[in-house]
Amino acid sequence: MQDKPYKSVLIVGCGYIGRRVAKLLQAAGCRVNGSVRSEASRARLKDAGIDASLLDLDQPDSGHDTVSSYDAILYLAPPQPEGDRDLRMQVFLRLLDTRTPPRRMVYISTSAVYGDCQGAWITESQPVNPATARGYRRLDAEQQLREWCGAHAVQWMLLRVPGIYGPGKLPLARLRKGTPVLSEADSPYTNRIHGDDLAAICVAALTSPHANEIYNVSDGHPSNMTDYFFRVADAAGLPRPPVVDRDEAGRVLTKGMLSFLNDSRRMGNDKLLNELDVSLTYPDLDAGLKSCFKD
Repeated sequence: MQDKPYKSVLIVGCGYIGRRVAKLLQAAGCRVNGSVRSEASRARLKDAGIDASLLDLDQPDSGHDTVSSYDAILYLAPPQPEGDRDLRMQVFLRLLDTRTPPRRMVYISTSAVYGDCQGAWITESQPVNPATARGYRRLDAEQQLREWCGAHAVQWMLLRVPGIYGPGKLPLARLRKGTPVLSEADSPYTNRIHGDDLAAICVAALTSPHANEIYNVSDGHPSNMTDYFFRVADAAGLPRPPVVDRDEAGRVLTKGMLSFLNDSRRMGNDKLLNELDVSLTYPDLDAGLKSCFKD
């Protein structure tokens, strides 16, 4: 990380990843504020030594003081759960003080904006083609942020992130419940990144000399979704989940679970590694799972 590139950074939606980013930035001498939606979350941040403030983007009249006068902003807040537009991003951008805008904004998007690529390897040049409402909401947020930054001479960076895993962020409850998975032959390709590596990538995106760029974020070692659940189960010492065909999956899985079964893609990470100059601590799932089950 460069020497203290910003005096102040706001992390919007400072949860699992935001807390990790905050610690990295604080170690570099940055003043960090993490915004959260509840008093309980604010208390947890303060207990962790992170300045925290309340910002409820579902309440348009809240949070004016929270989002003014920061050198950089990392936006981690997810969209609301329904609709094709990210209404929370709309609210947030309206709250920004255009007289003193940040120098840079980094948005954590998702790989869902690409839609189903039928298992093909893709790069950042892949056309966006979301197939789900959650993909459309993320694409809308990207477009809103880029337009706002362009209008106010603010640098932007987009990180398109797949599944995040790490200590405390594994599908253990699902495995204990015995929720079924598709056969490996029917299972879509998925991509992932360890939470600690994603935090380091966020810092790199904030501090990089590159600007106004899109990066696919992954460890570069995709596998099918069923293989992922099997390997997590094995590492946790849990039974592997039962296997069903697509017809049965349509009857027993939730709508949300089913939506992930229709997107299959493999994401390369060459641009990420080369331009942001990051070195992954957990370059594959085996290495990452070891960090989750230390004795």
